[in-house]
Amino acid sequence: MEDRFKIDSHKLIYHVERVAGWLDNKLIYPIYMEISPSGACNHRCFFCSMDFMGYRKIFLNTPVLKERITELAGLGLKSIMFAGEGEPFLHKDLPEIIVHTKNEGIDVALTTNGVLMRPSITDMILDKVEWIKVSLNAGTAETYSKIHGTQAGDFYKVLSNMEYAVKKRKFFGSKCTLGLQILLVPENYHEVELLAQKACEIGADYLVVKPYTHHHKNAHSCEICYHDFDDLGSRLEKYNTEHFNIIFRTTAMKKWDRKKRDYSKCRCLPFWSYMDSRGDIWGCSAHLLEDRFNYGSLMKQTFKEIWEGEKRSASLKWVDTSLDIQTCKLNCRMDEVNRYLNELKDPPDHVNFI
Repeated sequence: MEDRFKIDSHKLIYHVERVAGWLDNKLIYPIYMEISPSGACNHRCFFCSMDFMGYRKIFLNTPVLKERITELAGLGLKSIMFAGEGEPFLHKDLPEIIVHTKNEGIDVALTTNGVLMRPSITDMILDKVEWIKVSLNAGTAETYSKIHGTQAGDFYKVLSNMEYAVKKRKFFGSKCTLGLQILLVPENYHEVELLAQKACEIGADYLVVKPYTHHHKNAHSCEICYHDFDDLGSRLEKYNTEHFNIIFRTTAMKKWDRKKRDYSKCRCLPFWSYMDSRGDIWGCSAHLLEDRFNYGSLMKQTFKEIWEGEKRSASLKWVDTSLDIQTCKLNCRMDEVNRYLNELKDPPDHVNFI
């Protein structure tokens, strides 16, 4: 199935200058950052990978965040995804923050459950955002309410909000990509095709079907073999059209089934960063709450001070020499990037025979 956005792959190959600087052991600033505006969430999905953070009712300070985003733009940050350990739209100033981010020249994206993405908010942000991905993990309201830990009515709110966004996109002439994603588990397997139909009908650009992933701090655990779902990928192909795509994440599912990595070191950390809902900067979102990965607080320091600081330097050295990547999540966001970087650092023989 077509994956023109490389969701099941990576895009670091398009940032040659930054990679070249890294290969020459130069200080480089991140290309991409994930920011968590809110620690709270209005849903309780049973497979939430961030449940260990505790759904804290804390929110980033808007004036300080905007100031730091301006600084990040000057340091060469190219993109920000607002997502994180909570629901980003619970931050009352998020539309204002999004507008500021885009005006500073940084590309913006959102991952959200979509319930609070009301028409008035869509009107404010649609022409400022590169893409919006909505997590909708069922094809019926009943199953949705069980999986998301919320009321069934939220299912219809999400579909309505997305349908409005599609219509407004056409009205505005916006290029914002609007997609849905479902995390495939036995509880929703029987409704994926139904969701594909609904996604296509409302005019979404794609539906991502992704595998479960597990953090060692999570309260939940799912025993799944995605090889058992191979037939689903084939059945979903009939929903592909010129304007709508199913992105069935076969590569990620095979990795989950194998439970094995093809590299021994995490080398991606210089290229991205994570800001939690307190304003702390972390080397990796899979190691939140582990002080070795906490670089400092943007509420107290500039990003430049943190990125060039001793704590980050010590963290990178420890990751290079001592991190056991078996403590990391399978299918972490940077897995494909790590495979690429490890090939660059440890190339096979005969590479000159291109």
